Amino acid sequence: MEQQTYRANKPSNMFAVVSWAALAIGVLGYLIGLWNVELMSIGEKGFYLTIILFALHASVSAQKNVRDQAEGLSVNQTFLMLTWAAVIAPIILLVMGLYNAELPLADKGFYGIAFIMSMFAAVSVQKNTRDIMQYEKQTKEVVND
Repeated sequence: MEQQTYRANKPSNMFAVVSWAALAIGVLGYLIGLWNVELMSIGEKGFYLTIILFALHASVSAQKNVRDQAEGLSVNQTFLMLTWAAVIAPIILLVMGLYNAELPLADKGFYGIAFIMSMFAAVSVQKNTRDIMQYEKQTKEVVND
């Protein structure tokens, strides 16, 4: 596969800060909610902790694969399919877990929103990090030429 030139724009500092803030608020809100909920056993709390960690890792991996493809880098199709399956699996697990949980509807909604917000923010932080690295690489190349 031919490598393409990908021109990255440097994200604004405000967008980078907001992305990190959204990730921190989403993850911390989710974790504080897990810590404080009294209607769940330790096993249930462990389940919800595991799926958010799984989802964050899968989200970052999916973003990396999409970006690699956009830059013309070779991406193993088996790994790509497994990555997308890994993105979908924790969402399905969360929905099933919350559907069967004996929690108030407001708590279920809170966990769902914090979970999806965290996944989205993880992708934004990964994209910003990659854009900044690409921008700095391009800037060095221009200066050296």
